[in-house]
Amino acid sequence: MRGTDRRPARRVRRYAGVAAAVAISLLATACSGGASSPGQTKAQASAAASASAKAHAAALARDLKITPANGSRGIEPSGGISVTAVKGKVTDVTVRTSGDAVSGSLSDDGKTWHSARNLNVSQSYTVTATGTAPSGEKITTTSTFRTLTPAQTFHTQIFEGYHRTYGVGMPILLTFSQPVTNKAAVERSLELTTSKPVIGAWYWDGDEHLYFRPRDYWPAYTTVSFTAHLNGVEGAKGVYGAANLTQTFDIGRALIAVASTTTHRTQIYLNGKLAHRWPISTGRASLPTPDGTYLSVEKANPVRMVGGGARGSAGYYNELVNYAVRFTFSGDYYHSAPWSVVNQGTSNVSHGCVNLPPGAAVTYYNMSIPGDPITVTASTAAGKWDDGWTMWFLPWSKYLKGSALGQAVQAGPSGSTFVSPSSLPASTATAPLGTSASGNYYAGSANLG
Repeated sequence: MRGTDRRPARRVRRYAGVAAAVAISLLATACSGGASSPGQTKAQASAAASASAKAHAAALARDLKITPANGSRGIEPSGGISVTAVKGKVTDVTVRTSGDAVSGSLSDDGKTWHSARNLNVSQSYTVTATGTAPSGEKITTTSTFRTLTPAQTFHTQIFEGYHRTYGVGMPILLTFSQPVTNKAAVERSLELTTSKPVIGAWYWDGDEHLYFRPRDYWPAYTTVSFTAHLNGVEGAKGVYGAANLTQTFDIGRALIAVASTTTHRTQIYLNGKLAHRWPISTGRASLPTPDGTYLSVEKANPVRMVGGGARGSAGYYNELVNYAVRFTFSGDYYHSAPWSVVNQGTSNVSHGCVNLPPGAAVTYYNMSIPGDPITVTASTAAGKWDDGWTMWFLPWSKYLKGSALGQAVQAGPSGSTFVSPSSLPASTATAPLGTSASGNYYAGSANLG
């Protein structure tokens, strides 16, 4: 089609003939000083002229096609709205709805317009399209339709709180109420706007959890706005998103901790500079603190810690521990340990946590926020995936494989786009301050092999 008029020339001439007839009729009326033609009243002549004009307008309107068609019901939201000029050009499209606003784009040649994203489910739309015919006459047509009402819907939650501040390692954490099988469609609906340029990717951890992680740590003091255009997205067969999701949060200063199980020291870096070097004691030989680049998850003062075996056994403990910053779900913390000060800096005696001198623990506790990187090195135990926020266990090349689209995300102040990873500039970040080390979650002894 694309603007080529394949109709017989006589139909085009008919339009001209109709217009000429209308003009002659009006001229005759004007010259007669209001007299009607024989057998026709003035009202009848006016009605005939009006009907002729309407017929002409209707004929023109057929050259401007709206999809979905007027009166349609049960429309699939992923198809969106399109307007096509069979002849002439599209000049404007407006969409009225009580749902999410609809935007779209006009092709360079002015022949087609299409909406940008999925339509909402269970929603009515009225589309008014205007254009011009090849003769220059204005064309207007409308279509009112309704999208399908799904039998099942899914909802999405984001971990990040509104205008809360997180560390430079913090992933965006999404959880879906239903398993997602159409992962690529869901990924395509996600958009980021960042105050500083960021490269990252989405990673599916099963069918109900999706994470975004930058390739390297977030730039400090970045504002992140996230939008999931999920209303109308079919996440699994017959299961549709029923609402969009938006959130804005901040990345704060860069606070990075590195703990060595063999030197018995932890370095604390603040905004790229070594701020503290404290003695520590990590897990004893039977309960080693596992290797890996983790993230601080939460903190509390105090935390009740229970473990070491059955109640009454020699290793059993049930203690309130002060100034504790958690980095694994299984119970590893940076915390105050006044009882092991004599061992800190020389030997490992803990049950798996990183023991700190009381004053150091207070300092780190007061600085810590969720998402601060914490790396444990040279352990005899390897870290376990999903025991904490372990996204930084994976090097960038492996992390990319978790994307259903197999693409990276480039984000900035104007929004985000999906791009081929091969098109990206090489990273210049180095561990431990700019990114995590490759293979960081393998035990130190394994690395020696």
